[in-house]
Amino acid sequence: MQQASKISVVITTYNRPDALTAVVEACFAQDDQDFEIIIADDGSTHNTRDCVAALQARAPMPLHHVWQEDQGFRAARVRNLGTQRASGDYIVFLDGDCVPQSNFISQHRKLAQRGYLVSGSRILLSAGLTARTLAEPIDLQTLGLGDKLRYRLRGDLNKLLQLLFQWPDLRRTSKRFTWRRIKSCNLGVWRSDLALVNGFDESFLGWGHEDSDLVVRLFNAGVMRKDGAFATEVFHLWHKENQRDQESSNRAVVLQRAADKTTQAVRGLRELAE
Repeated sequence: MQQASKISVVITTYNRPDALTAVVEACFAQDDQDFEIIIADDGSTHNTRDCVAALQARAPMPLHHVWQEDQGFRAARVRNLGTQRASGDYIVFLDGDCVPQSNFISQHRKLAQRGYLVSGSRILLSAGLTARTLAEPIDLQTLGLGDKLRYRLRGDLNKLLQLLFQWPDLRRTSKRFTWRRIKSCNLGVWRSDLALVNGFDESFLGWGHEDSDLVVRLFNAGVMRKDGAFATEVFHLWHKENQRDQESSNRAVVLQRAADKTTQAVRGLRELAE
């Protein structure tokens, strides 16, 4: 199995510097530090810029910041900007409110395989535990068994088994494809495969399914899915749900593209480079 020679972690963020700091600090503490970080900023104010500058000053690996003007939810475009800035041959997309465990990079590197994307998994934190994590702060990477059990019993974590066990790597692929339950908050993709389908499609408006669209087009181009559950879990900090006005229409586009075997983004990486 060919391993990625260099990993680029593209972290999307928007006006939440406290959560972004927790995520990047967890990246600094990885057991595999042979990677770079690109903060893909969807129009945040100077507070986030100051936060990134402080993180850059003590980063143990290269840390870059790309920014676009705030014109509403444009996650697809800012992920393309991050990809454009990245120098790695393997891209791991991570949201700025998803705190990785200490072996997150090493697990993604181990699972990276030509012809596959890796769909990671997440563990949802309650509003209360999120507030304590950011205020105290709580180091989620070093939780003991007792802490995990207590938080799960209190409803502060929505999963526990994924923190206690790891699946064998030989049982992660399937001939049956589904684009459901794939989130770009934790997604590993070869850079060459992103180029093959023209990256994320910036023509998607509002929240929802731009990540599903990417995965469908990758599958239509011959890229299969590898399940990263029980290996690549991240702690998803609580936040209010985004406005979902466009979700139904976006989902309809994805379903149509699955039926039509569409591979190319209408407006993606190639257009961004022009």
